[in-house]
Amino acid sequence: MTSPPLFDTHAHLHFPELAADLDAVLERARAAGVVGMVTIGTDRETNPAAVALAERLDDVHATVGIHPHDAARATEADFEAMERLARESPKVVALGEMGLDFFRDLSPRDVQEAVFRRQLALARRLHKPVVVHCRDAHPETLAILAEEGVGEVGGVMHCFSADVEVAGRCLDLGLSISLAGPVTYKNARALPEVARFVPADRLVVETDCPFLPPHPHRGQRNEPAWVAITAARVAELRGVTPAALGETTTENARRLFRIHSR
Repeated sequence: MTSPPLFDTHAHLHFPELAADLDAVLERARAAGVVGMVTIGTDRETNPAAVALAERLDDVHATVGIHPHDAARATEADFEAMERLARESPKVVALGEMGLDFFRDLSPRDVQEAVFRRQLALARRLHKPVVVHCRDAHPETLAILAEEGVGEVGGVMHCFSADVEVAGRCLDLGLSISLAGPVTYKNARALPEVARFVPADRLVVETDCPFLPPHPHRGQRNEPAWVAITAARVAELRGVTPAALGETTTENARRLFRIHSR
């Protein structure tokens, strides 16, 4: 029996944690039914690395962005390089990871907001969807997304961590909701309700590897094959088969990132 198709909408395949055995990681992903992956750029070093990896592999696409953790060190040259990569490589399917992180506060909040707004403006210029990071900053993130017209380009709230009310506001802005490993945790709080609430055509899944491995792999390095565990839990919560959820979320991911299936 073949595995249902799966799409990992958010991975960091080019990060050093995966470098030593990346070929084996990719083989395990494909064996688990993963037919597509998006590797996510976050700063001046990882943006070109993500694009280079995607250009080498048919089933991997890339994003370029400046993570809120890295906002304080972003330079004009970084923005120029990011725009150049997004314009020149057909494998760049979105901008981000961008957004606000008021949990770790590794960049001043005003700088995070300015860098976030600038990337949203660039996304509008380039007509590309956005990948949004939000931690302990939902009111501020939603306000900026609304003010900057995110509905013009669409995008995804990656590794969604809030409740149904916030999910509804994200949906109203035209965003998709991505669920990751935390939906499988015993202390998942509001996430099971969110998994049941999101309309079928606005839901995607991800690993955020090498981070946030699903249960029962907590404490280990995450990898794309384990998106199947998250997808199976979401399917259970929604009362659908893993195969049906895999088909739906894969189709949603391709539509979100404008990737034409072969």
